[in-house]
Amino acid sequence: MICLEKFEKKDYSELINSVKNAKDLMQFGGPEFTFPLTESQIDKTLSDENRVAFRVADSSNGNTLGHCEIYFKDDSAKLGRILIIDENQRGKGIGEKMVVLLLQFIFENRKERNIELNVFDFNIGAQKCYEKVGFAINPDKKLIREVDGEIWTALNMVLNLEEWMNKN
Repeated sequence: MICLEKFEKKDYSELINSVKNAKDLMQFGGPEFTFPLTESQIDKTLSDENRVAFRVADSSNGNTLGHCEIYFKDDSAKLGRILIIDENQRGKGIGEKMVVLLLQFIFENRKERNIELNVFDFNIGAQKCYEKVGFAINPDKKLIREVDGEIWTALNMVLNLEEWMNKN
């Protein structure tokens, strides 16, 4: 089982050490961060009261499995910075469980019901994970990012929380 815990200062170094290069950082954190990731960058982004960050822990032993965040804006919630730290743990359903816990957190604690996230088009594993949970690609919204001279396209995915809760 996994659980979400408040992401705190003591968790920073583990996150910083898990981001190995500029491409990994863009994939994880988007354009707000510059490589190498630093504590002051994390402090700055978490000083935004509309952002909630979590350490994802293995509830059986307390080990950190990953990181995830929710950003609340207008009437929607945006999931982001979803990372499974140990690459050997990817593709085993942990991401799906993380997203479900984030959706449950929003449903139980907030009023927002329109949920979205962005995922790079080449990250097929993550797209499939989000689709399994119930997200669908929003064809009307794409973001273009330049990373090390390459052009990356981020797809926007959406989910209505009321509909999702009714199905589950």
